Amino acid sequence: MNPIEMSEDINRPRRRFLSTAAMAITAAQFGMLSSAKAEASSETSTEIPVVKPGTNTSFSSMKQIEAGLLNVGYAEAGPADGPAAILLHGWPYDIYSFVDVTPVLAAAGYHVIVPYLRGYGTTSFLSRVTMRNAQQSAVGLDIIALMDALKIQKATIAGFDWGARTADVMAVLWPERCKAIVSVSGYLISSPAGNQTPWPPQAAFAFWYQYYFSTEVGKAGYAKYLDEFNKFIWHQASPKWNFDDATYNRTASFKNPDHVDIVMHDYRWRLGLADGERKYDDLEKRLAALPVVTVPAITMEGDSNGAIHAPSTAYRNKFSGKYDYRLIAGGVGHNIPQEAPQAFAQAVIDVEHL
Repeated sequence: MNPIEMSEDINRPRRRFLSTAAMAITAAQFGMLSSAKAEASSETSTEIPVVKPGTNTSFSSMKQIEAGLLNVGYAEAGPADGPAAILLHGWPYDIYSFVDVTPVLAAAGYHVIVPYLRGYGTTSFLSRVTMRNAQQSAVGLDIIALMDALKIQKATIAGFDWGARTADVMAVLWPERCKAIVSVSGYLISSPAGNQTPWPPQAAFAFWYQYYFSTEVGKAGYAKYLDEFNKFIWHQASPKWNFDDATYNRTASFKNPDHVDIVMHDYRWRLGLADGERKYDDLEKRLAALPVVTVPAITMEGDSNGAIHAPSTAYRNKFSGKYDYRLIAGGVGHNIPQEAPQAFAQAVIDVEHL
């Protein structure tokens, strides 16, 4: 049987244990299950028009710029003198997760930048000898370098998956560069040492791909079955998202020559199975302390997120500034910007008005 076409009977219990396991994991990691609930903001900024997922299939402007260690490919929209919003994707996705969000924010007056992260799309390393490193501080520095190259002093940073982690990292390491953040699934900063706590079997099963990637056969398997693998993850992470082949095929970032190495390093580094670079040690030491986010923040979750995630109560006290939590209903999974672009765009607009 094709694993992508699993029956509802198989997927239903999987979703149940993902939620239960995530709660146990996060409580153990942070030791801070809170009974307090995130209070919703009573005021929002101007509401946007209805945005139907799949309305847009391309970006109006694609550019390249040298920034730090990279030549970064990015989409750009909106007035150059508007407030900056930088939208960050995760794995295994790319900038097309924001293809419907971008024109909405541009129409609202934002200067929107949507970069391919290192190892994705048209972003490439300037030097062949640079380590293909995906540790969290290095990716955060990539976005700071991009802001410097584009002469953007301060921006709202919004993302999901790796992009949400990067937004969190930027907010605690360089708060002066972050007007506010939108972080799907909340507080995602971690450390190799912090990830050494054994998980219960159901939770470990949810992260099966991390263990697969820790082996050489896993790396070879990912490279050989790249498209099938990532489409499987899309289905697993968003079990109720009925995307078509055209939508999936537009995300062609996996063809990047550094993609496999970047993905392997990311997950191996998280588990302490791959070294980072010493030049990032001080930044990683600061992140390992799990510092509090002080800038205004909105965290979001889809009601059908099939990827393991923490309950909002588990990370609420990691956000000390103005804050709102939003649960997006209607069968929305892990890729909120693409599955629910209106909700994501509204959060980007609202976060600076909390």
